[in-house]
Amino acid sequence: MNSLTQDYPAILFDDHKPPCLSLYQPTHRRHPENAQDAIRFRNLVKKMGESLRQKYPASETRALLQPFEALAEDRAFWNHTADGLAVLSATGLFRVYRLQRPVVELVVVADSFHTKPLMRISQSADRYHILGLSRQTFKLFEGNRDALDEIQPIEGVPRTVAEQLGKEVGGPERTNRVYGRAGSGSVTQHGTDVKQDAEDRDTKLFFRAVDQAVLQHYSQPSGLRLILAALPEHHHLFRTVSRNPLLMKEAIDVHPDDLPLDALRERAWQLVQPHYLKRLAGLVEAFGAATSNGRGAEDPGDIVAAAIAGRIATLLIEADRLIPGHIDVASGKITPDDLSNPEVDDVLDDLGERVVKTGGEVVIVPAERMPTRTGAAAIYRF
Repeated sequence: MNSLTQDYPAILFDDHKPPCLSLYQPTHRRHPENAQDAIRFRNLVKKMGESLRQKYPASETRALLQPFEALAEDRAFWNHTADGLAVLSATGLFRVYRLQRPVVELVVVADSFHTKPLMRISQSADRYHILGLSRQTFKLFEGNRDALDEIQPIEGVPRTVAEQLGKEVGGPERTNRVYGRAGSGSVTQHGTDVKQDAEDRDTKLFFRAVDQAVLQHYSQPSGLRLILAALPEHHHLFRTVSRNPLLMKEAIDVHPDDLPLDALRERAWQLVQPHYLKRLAGLVEAFGAATSNGRGAEDPGDIVAAAIAGRIATLLIEADRLIPGHIDVASGKITPDDLSNPEVDDVLDDLGERVVKTGGEVVIVPAERMPTRTGAAAIYRF
């Protein structure tokens, strides 16, 4: 299974030879709800084929659809789905992502991928990591307001104290050592004290190695907030060695193994939600201030021109809003069209991709929190 964190945005926004095929579908985690997921997928692939045949010969269409058809027959895959599915395919590329958030059912055949749903999922506004930590091992979770899943270990990243330190820790050889001078006034350290000191040193080394591994392989690539979930006695030591700027001050004072997964998600979301709402409110306020001094816009035509010029610092896009059409880069004009056309994508999606490519930030916002009714709101750099 492909990792959206590792692929976004490098692979998603690279130039690919058309056609670029994008398929989105809500899925289900459990039986019997997931029994229909593979059938719905086949229907979407059929719809994709109908769009392809408008422009491409039958032989090329069959080749393009073959990996989709193979996925449709993969029973193991359909028995382990999540809340949503995204499949992106082009010449030399086939990516399948299990999503923690339901998505609107959609098929797009165009000159570029339709990535707006993935932008929403990939952005860090309401997503987080949980680090479950003990003296002996760690595990990591990724979640949002609706779902929480344990992250499968990355190959080569140790998860236990023995693997991290490369030795058997707390071994019997440490239990019988005595330090100091015998006789009057001497200080003797007995075996149990030596063993405890060794375990404490190993714990500190282990926590430092965990912090480095999480920062390098998870926090830096994703930009997500990190919540520590551990017994109270482990919090202070981990924070003294941590160099992770995304580690939240708020924490969960139990190990994840001691809570049902849904209860762990609820506790994490209670910590993250205030930050999420504050960030959205700040973006809406910044848009209002920018608009008042001529450095913001809500009209899609004006936003297109600014995006082409590389002027957009932040672009707010309404979730699930579609504006089918073409953007003419030369003129900056938007030509409405139909998504059934194999060369047409969503204008808002194309806008988002262009802003990301020019170093801007794209935030996908729920409709009820959008500051405009046009589906977009831009804050200019200049």
